[in-house]
Amino acid sequence: MAQKTMTRLSVNINKYALVRNSRGGNHPNILQIAKDCEKFGAEGITIHPRQDERHIRYDDVRPLQEVVTTEFNIEGYPDKRFMEMVLDVKPHQCTLVPDASNQLTSDHGWDTIREKEFLIEVIGRLKEKGIRVSIFLDPLEELVHGAKAVGTDRIELYTGPFAEEFYHDKEKAIEPHIKAAKLANELGLGINAGHDLNLDNLKYYKNHVKNLAEVSIGHAIICDAIYFGLEETIKKYLNELK
Repeated sequence: MAQKTMTRLSVNINKYALVRNSRGGNHPNILQIAKDCEKFGAEGITIHPRQDERHIRYDDVRPLQEVVTTEFNIEGYPDKRFMEMVLDVKPHQCTLVPDASNQLTSDHGWDTIREKEFLIEVIGRLKEKGIRVSIFLDPLEELVHGAKAVGTDRIELYTGPFAEEFYHDKEKAIEPHIKAAKLANELGLGINAGHDLNLDNLKYYKNHVKNLAEVSIGHAIICDAIYFGLEETIKKYLNELK
C-alpha cells in the first residue's frame, strides 16, 4: 500500500465506465476497478454521473457506494434527479459542478455571486444529511468570497487553464491559484483541485497551493495506465503528491 499523503488522491473512474459502455456488457467491471484503485493506494474514488449517462450510470452509484472503503465523492449538476440520488446515497463528499446537459467535460466553475441563492439552497440540503460539500470554482478571489457566502465546506479549483498554460509560463499559470488558495485558507474553506492535472504539472501545483486537501484525477490516469498499468500509474501520482 502506498504511503498516505497530505494531499489525497481521488481517482475519477468515469472513463472506465465509458469504455465499458462502448461495447455493452460489464468489461471493464467498474466495481473491480474501484476496489483495485484503492488497493493500489488511491485515497478516494470519484464519479460524475452526467444527465446522458454516457459513462457512469445512475444504477452504478449504489453498488459503488457499497464497495468503496476510502472516500466516495460524487460530482455533478444538482438537478432533481442528481439531488435525490445523492441525498439517498449520502457519499462522504458531493462536488457540485455547473455542467450543461450536452457538455463534453467540465470547463468552468460556478458564478457564486449570480447563483448565490440557488447554491445556498442546494448546499443546505446536502449538509443537512451530513454530506461534505465542495463546489467547482474558477480561481478568482471574488468567487472565493462568494463560495464562503453560500456555505460550502470546500472549493475545487478548476485547473484546466492552468494545465494548458503550464507548458508556456508556469509561474503565470499558477498565480491565480495561489491567490485563490490564500484567500480560501483565510476564510476557512477547504481546497480541492481538478481537471487536466497530470504527471507533468501535479507536483508543481501541489507545491504552490497551500493546504491542498485533495486532487481528483481521471483522464490523465487512464491515459498513463495504458503505458504503465493502473497500479504503477497510481503509485506515480501518489509519489508526485508526497
